[in-house]
Amino acid sequence: MIEGFINAISVCGPGLDGWPHSRPILAGLQEYAWRETLPAAPSILPANERRRVGAAVRLALTIAQQAHDMADLPPGSIGSVFATSNGDGAVMHAMLQTLAAGEPVSPTRFHNSVHNAAAGYWSIATKSQQPASCLAGHDATPAAALLKVLATVRATQQPQLLCVYEAPMPPPLDAKRPTVDAFGVGLVLAPQAGENALARLSVAYQSEFAAERDAVTLTSLHSLARGNPAARLLPLLEALARNVSVKFSLALLESSVQVRVQPWSTASESLN
Repeated sequence: MIEGFINAISVCGPGLDGWPHSRPILAGLQEYAWRETLPAAPSILPANERRRVGAAVRLALTIAQQAHDMADLPPGSIGSVFATSNGDGAVMHAMLQTLAAGEPVSPTRFHNSVHNAAAGYWSIATKSQQPASCLAGHDATPAAALLKVLATVRATQQPQLLCVYEAPMPPPLDAKRPTVDAFGVGLVLAPQAGENALARLSVAYQSEFAAERDAVTLTSLHSLARGNPAARLLPLLEALARNVSVKFSLALLESSVQVRVQPWSTASESLN
């Protein structure tokens, strides 16, 4: 069992625009309404970079910045783990079209296509010299990301930023990798509970496979949880919003990861 404390959280998805707006929805106190996810280019990026980045990078940087703001940390001041299975499918599709037409690929488009593009832009925008990891594991990406970030917190005894995000592929790639809208979760995890810590997060690797079940309380979010790999973390978000304990499993190829969320005593502010 590996443990850490959730000191900050962010979310961006269809009808879930930031933690303050999403919290009463996830707690069941406000009706959920689906709206397409349209993350704006984060303000931390210089104007030239904002014009270049695609939707996937905008999503990743949005949740990264919001999580840092909630933790009251200077952006880029801690190590980070960026996790996505799709990467930026729109950029990859555009490159494939260019190559099929026998035309040269622009250097800008190429460097936007690499899997660590979001982490690179984050480091550039924040002038960060902290370590950054980038993971991909198909539908097992959230499970692998939780193991990675909590293992790093434990090994370094330092806070870490986790960003798990997915943006849909354009056609025809979406036929092979359908993804429901865009969705991302950001967490600041630490070895000790901060003044406004939300919960204790524990994960354990299990060598046997455990089938995922609908652990999401709100039925209106089931299609999102099933259709976007990053949204497999919705049970965690609901637990934080409702201030309750929860256990659920995440598939990790032929094995699994058991996740446990426990409210922290200092996180006692009430929902309005």
